[in-house]
Amino acid sequence: MFNLTQPHRRYNPLTHEWILVSPQRTQRPWLGQVESAPADTRPEYDPACYLCPGNERAGGKRNSPYTATFVFENDFAALEPAIEPARLDTRGILRAESERGICRVICFSPRHDWTLPDMPRDEILGVVRVWAEQTRELGARDFINYVQVFENKGAQMGASNPHPHCQVWASEHVPTEPAKELRAQHEFSQTRDACLLCEYLALELTAGERVIAQNESWVVVTPFWATWPFETLVLPRRHLGSLTELRDAECVALADLLKRLTTRYDNLFQISFPYSMGWHQMPTDGATYPAHHLHAHYYPPLLRSATVRKFMVGYEMLANPQRDITPESAAARLREMAER
Repeated sequence: MFNLTQPHRRYNPLTHEWILVSPQRTQRPWLGQVESAPADTRPEYDPACYLCPGNERAGGKRNSPYTATFVFENDFAALEPAIEPARLDTRGILRAESERGICRVICFSPRHDWTLPDMPRDEILGVVRVWAEQTRELGARDFINYVQVFENKGAQMGASNPHPHCQVWASEHVPTEPAKELRAQHEFSQTRDACLLCEYLALELTAGERVIAQNESWVVVTPFWATWPFETLVLPRRHLGSLTELRDAECVALADLLKRLTTRYDNLFQISFPYSMGWHQMPTDGATYPAHHLHAHYYPPLLRSATVRKFMVGYEMLANPQRDITPESAAARLREMAER
């Protein structure tokens, strides 16, 4: 029987990459960088916040006095729709292409002092439905071929504003990470005549040791190949490729599971837990992608406590990712957390 408590490496079938796992290193002393964990004392409304209802944004435009989920065009967008097509190719070495796109911001709530786990389930349901609506609307544009929904929570993850919000970047080409996973799922389907993530989910449900939470429509696991210490993967039980395919009951169940998961994250280290989250959906180019299975990744950077982060340095930058905390032990700790 394979010993998962000794140094070994694990294969990620979604990216065709490996990660080094070194469980014995959890015993090493930590004398590296330690951050303070500031208390969260935000008010319900902040007149200086450019995402609060009715306030003027950094770009000069003013928010509506919104009372629920609010969407607007990013004032400092990374992608723009009015870009002339152009291409550079010098001997196949120096290559560049123009990239058109649209960037939007989704404010989850008018409450400045809330994050997702603080929100009532029916308000989280509103966020889920807006994710699907934005995917449908932007994906219908003739020059948009991929819609990326993602959230950076916390200053540690580069969030420029603590007001609860996420972003949607819709692009002309499929970005690198979704493209890798798309190819891997297609290859698995061609060689095994099955869905990679459907098969994987069945294995995790049978094993149970990496399952964190579940309901009638969704399952959250710490993936076998996880890189980040408390990384999770959110999977629908039904095979579907996009947020636009969600049935109403699945939207309700997803709102429930996201509240439960993010509450566990907050309870784990007794802070508003930082993470980067993103949905990987099938492209919106009009083609069919029967092998693609909708899923979301949660990548939290904290290692052992609220003040010890996980940086990608040294071996991880120059060789391949490495982790000390095994997915099994991380899942066990998350399962121990309360959902209130």
